[in-house]
Amino acid sequence: MNSTIKTNEGKLIKMSIGGYVTQPSFKNPGYIPDNDGKSVIYPGMFGVVNNVKVGDKAFGWAGDHIEPGVSIDSEKINEHFALHYLVCTGNKAIVRSGDAKGKVGIVTGEHARNLIHFDQKTLDKICIGDQVDIITHGRGLKLIDFPEIEIKKIDPNLLKAMNIKVIKGKLIIDVAIELPIKIMGSGAELNSEYVDQDLMSGDRQLMKKLKIDEMKLGDLIVINHADHRWGRSFKKDYVSIAICIHGDSVMTGHGPGIMTIMTGKKQYLGWSISRDANLKKILKIKK
Repeated sequence: MNSTIKTNEGKLIKMSIGGYVTQPSFKNPGYIPDNDGKSVIYPGMFGVVNNVKVGDKAFGWAGDHIEPGVSIDSEKINEHFALHYLVCTGNKAIVRSGDAKGKVGIVTGEHARNLIHFDQKTLDKICIGDQVDIITHGRGLKLIDFPEIEIKKIDPNLLKAMNIKVIKGKLIIDVAIELPIKIMGSGAELNSEYVDQDLMSGDRQLMKKLKIDEMKLGDLIVINHADHRWGRSFKKDYVSIAICIHGDSVMTGHGPGIMTIMTGKKQYLGWSISRDANLKKILKIKK
């Protein structure tokens, strides 16, 4: 990040919060209706995914809403919400129980649960129910000289690692791909501090034409004409920056999910396209 960009990092609170590795969950009878009216059974959300990681493709897997790495949560509803509202992408995660005790990972996003990357040796040892603590840091992060831009759910160290420039008084963020707001679907009804929003991937020809089917897990993306300050709505003079956090879906109105990290008026917030704009490279994540 440009060293002249000032933040309020020194005033932010670091707080430990605990969750537990989740169990994959299905609704009976397990079938998912797809975009063509067929019903399929696929691996889906929660648990430990051993072979899909940040930096891998978001499309093409025989799965639905696949989450890279480890998904954690708490069954107590107030703790569940605390995990969602306090945990930020880039936060440090530590396994506190089981065969993988002491191993360290990094938060890569938020879906219905919090998502954490661990190396392969740790994934092979970690068990359902293991406790994972996260050192939360980032809630309340602000840009001192750009109060018009809202920062959401990112660790200050992730912000520093991003290739952010200031050009003619405008913040420029490197992103891997632009998503047109017309394809944004499920999740628009939720506040942008909680869970994600899916793009609608049912039109496969459009996905190929716009090269959206080349999107990777962990890609930074931009949505033009999108105001994500409170919910996720259309507003012509706004722009939002997000991270691709889960894989494609066969469900109507769904697809790969994005988690908002910045939003603001276009006069203050812009972007440039770079295929290197992915968490794997930015955070130096190793498989």
